[in-house]
Amino acid sequence: MRFAGIDIGSRSIEVVVTENEKIVEYRQSDTGYNPLEHARKTLQGLTFDHLLATGYGRNLIEIEFDSPTVTEIKAYARGAKALYPQTSTILDIGGQDCKVISLYESGKIRKFEMNDRCAAGTGKFLEIMASTLGYPIEEFGAGALNFSNEITINSMCTVFAESEVISLISKGENRNDIAMALHKSVARRAISMLKRLGTNGSLFFAGGVANNGCMKELISNELELEVFIPEKPQLVGAYGASLLAQESYQ
Repeated sequence: MRFAGIDIGSRSIEVVVTENEKIVEYRQSDTGYNPLEHARKTLQGLTFDHLLATGYGRNLIEIEFDSPTVTEIKAYARGAKALYPQTSTILDIGGQDCKVISLYESGKIRKFEMNDRCAAGTGKFLEIMASTLGYPIEEFGAGALNFSNEITINSMCTVFAESEVISLISKGENRNDIAMALHKSVARRAISMLKRLGTNGSLFFAGGVANNGCMKELISNELELEVFIPEKPQLVGAYGASLLAQESYQ
């Protein structure tokens, strides 16, 4: 049997189809202004027996496809543990939220913390700042790592931080230096959450921001621990949902 997990996030939709816990197909698309329509198109043509939904838009799938749902916390915990059995702490920085999940050795959730009240500390914040500085988002982290001077960004509010960046540009500050300051402001928020929950061993880093090498380096250096990033960090929630779907039918 084939099991599918769909993760409808604020910025993107991921679908993973597994058979015997192995990924056989996956798809990614933008969430867009009509998440349900984009979810339909993303699922179109895929072959699976059972579907489980997670993410902020999971209730749309529950109604449309009569599908059970699971929280992002449970989905990410299951996916991370399957991809990296040593996982004890998960950091997920997505488009519009940041989550830290602490696990027992068994993989069960010990406690978690989520920031979803503003864009500060999320992928959206980095997207806006990359655009303001003229970086493609894929090159933003690499640009930051080429900094030469320390600069501090005082505001974590996206609107005020953007104004601060524009002011620094007008003063002739190097954009790589500004980029590093912005990355540090995001990293500080994530690190603060991680310290509150406690970390040991290695950290599993998921979500789109995990593709940013500067973020990985800042977090790893500050916490002095190994950071594990899967090959496709945005698929962790959907993969976890597909595994939970299989377990529910065993």
